[in-house]
Order: sequence, then structure tokens, then C-alpha cells
Amino acid sequence: MATAATVPPPGSATDNQDPAIARVQRRTLRLLFGTQIIGGIGTTIGVSVGALLAARLVGTAVSGLAQSAAVVGGALLAIPVTRIMSAAGRRPGLVVAYLTGALGGVLVVFAAVTGWIPLLFLGMLLFGGGSAANLQARYSAVDLAEPARRGRQLSLIVWATTIGAVAAPNFAASADRFTTDLGLPALSGPFAFSAVAFVLAGAVLFVFLRPDPLLTARRLADGRTPAMVTPAGKRSGSLRAALRVVVNRPAARLGIAAVAVGHLVMVGVMSMTPVRLGESHGDADVLHVVGIVLSVHIAGMYALSPVVGWLTDRYGRRPVILGGVGLLLAACAVAGTAGHDTTRLTLGLALLGLGWSGTMVTGSTLLSESVPVDVRPAAQGLSDLIMGLAGATAGAVSGFVVEFAGYPVLNLLAALAVVPLVALALRPAPSGATTEGA
Repeated sequence: MATAATVPPPGSATDNQDPAIARVQRRTLRLLFGTQIIGGIGTTIGVSVGALLAARLVGTAVSGLAQSAAVVGGALLAIPVTRIMSAAGRRPGLVVAYLTGALGGVLVVFAAVTGWIPLLFLGMLLFGGGSAANLQARYSAVDLAEPARRGRQLSLIVWATTIGAVAAPNFAASADRFTTDLGLPALSGPFAFSAVAFVLAGAVLFVFLRPDPLLTARRLADGRTPAMVTPAGKRSGSLRAALRVVVNRPAARLGIAAVAVGHLVMVGVMSMTPVRLGESHGDADVLHVVGIVLSVHIAGMYALSPVVGWLTDRYGRRPVILGGVGLLLAACAVAGTAGHDTTRLTLGLALLGLGWSGTMVTGSTLLSESVPVDVRPAAQGLSDLIMGLAGATAGAVSGFVVEFAGYPVLNLLAALAVVPLVALALRPAPSGATTEGA
């Protein structure tokens, strides 16, 4: 492999990448693309039925807590996963995350069989490992990416989830019928299928993700300028160290804020929409209707992410973040005034997915290029932790808001949550601010 003396490292000002590194990057993208499809199936099956299963076991008012448990699990697992990545690379971190998600899926099935509610929440907590793996995979795509292609290559991995995720909610109904015939309780079987998908994704990465993209990027980092390495020259998996770096970099702060706020709004509105649909549809067809609506929503989240990545590279980070914010506000307006109109709810969730894509893809790209490679996994873990906690808060509160104030009020509160991000994105960047790619 070429040395740092002859290869412009990823994040340098030039886009003339060594052919050997370019081949590694292409292979990495292919592997991540394939496993994102598999992982997307596993994650989305659980998302599509999680609130319904929880509502059946513990009631509507606290059904959002089950979804929140999965979100919190994904957020908390970002800490050990990124520590593993900081110490040993992307591959072992992703594998551990997927296997943890598989264990969670199995526990949810046992919880449904036994009716033991604490086991349900523990299972949902660990099930978040699948989400943690899916989210960290997008960062793996930019470790060796050329500066002018970071947005597109990150968005490619986000987009890969579309193939599995759009089909998954509809597949959930078939999986549920199949496992119900085998004697499992209704709505539990899809989690068994999720566990199988997570194990398969982890196995593929364990065998084939070599060389590790993060470790390769570090080997190339010797030729970086001083602004591109941590002052002490240390590689730290500490969230405290990452926080110090992020606080001192306005672009990194904006990137994290965009990811977190977009996710908060998306989770809050999306998690209660199946319950809203259940109010006007009977048990016979509610899964089918929810599957269609969530498929459109997930298509909005992922299907156009390559376009978002191209816009990010072409027009800049802040304009695309603001565009995503506008779509989130439109989504809250449409869904919040839809009543029980399934068509309008579907449109609202499509806009919600598009807005999430704008903030997620662009914010993740901005964060990744704004921090040194030595502290990058920890900063990305910090971002996913904050994002997960924001989503968990929204998921937990949403059930109570819908129970006591209604679905329209939930959308109003979600729209108000976007206002601080608008102010931050409109604030002029300091004259001395730089990113890694600058």
C-alpha cells in the first residue's frame, strides 16, 4: 500500500487519490451498501411493529417508551461501539453492534411469549444495537472518501437502507402471519426475523471488511497538516475529549445539532403515527395500512439521500440543512392537520422523511469533516448519543402528548423544536473557522 508520503490523505485539499486507496474505498462502499440493506430490514421490521406490540402489552400511553428504549439503546451503545472503533477499527465495532441488536430481538420475542414487561424493555434497549450499527456505517463510508465526494459517498450508504427498509414494513405482516402459525404471539415474530438479519450483516462485515477503513485512514494521517490532528497527537475514544473538540469547532456543533434536531422531530411524529392510524383501522388491516404509510416515510428518509449528498457537495452544508428544516416544518403542518385522513398522513410522513434526510446526511458530513481523524469515532459517537437521546425523549414524550393532548399538538411541539436549529444555521460562520477538508 502506498505510504502517506505519496498518497494525499483523506481530508486533504486535493482530490487526487492514490489508486490503491481508491480501490479500498470502493470495496468498503460495496460491503457497507450490502450490509446496510440487510441491517435496514432488521431495524425497520422492529420499528414498524414495536409501538403496536408495546401498545398491546402495556397500553397506548406508555407505548412510546418501548420505542424510546430502542432509541436509548442505540444511543448508549454508541459509546462502547465507538470506543471499540477507536481502539481496533470500524469492523469489530459494527459486528458487536449488530450482534447486540440480534440478542435484543430474541429477548423481545421471549417477552411477548411470557408477558414479562421488563424483558420487553430490555430487549428493545438491546435491539437498538442494530440502529447503532446502521448509523455508524455511514461514518465508515467517509474515512477514506475524497473531500469533494464526502456527501455523496455518505449518502450512498444512507440510501442503501432504502432497499431493505421500504420492503420491511410490508414484510413484517407476512413474517407475523408465518410466526403466528408457528405459535408465537401476534406482532412478536418480526423481531425473530430481525435477529436473523442482524446476525447475517455482522457475519458479512466480520469476514470481508478488510482492510479496515478507519485504521487505513489513520495510517495515512501522518502527512496531515497540524489542524487535522489532535493537539496531543493522541487517539481517544473519550466522549469528554470529543466534546472539547466539538465545542471549539462551530461547524462540528452545527453538524451535531442538525442531526439531533432532525432525528428528534422525526422520531416524535413517526413513532405515534401507527397509533394514530390504528384509531381508524381495525386489527384486520392496520398492519397493512401502517406498512404502506411507513414504507412511503422510509422512502422519503432514504430514497433521495444520494440527491441530498450531491446537493451537499454542490451547494454547501448550511443551505441543505436549512432546506431539510423547511421540509420538517411542512411535514408537521401536513400531518398535524390531517385528522384521520390516511392520504394526508402519508404525505406528511413522506415530507418528514425528506426533512430528516436533509439534516442527517448533511449534518453527518459536516461533523465528519470538521474534526481530526484521531478523535473522529468519539465525536461521531457523541453525535449519535445526542441524537439518540433526543429521539428517545421525543419518543417517550410523544405517547403522553397524544394520550392527553392529541396528535395535532404533538406536531405543533415538534415544529417548535426546529426553531433553535434555524437560528444556529443562520448564524454566520466565524472568519477563522475551518473544517478538515478546508
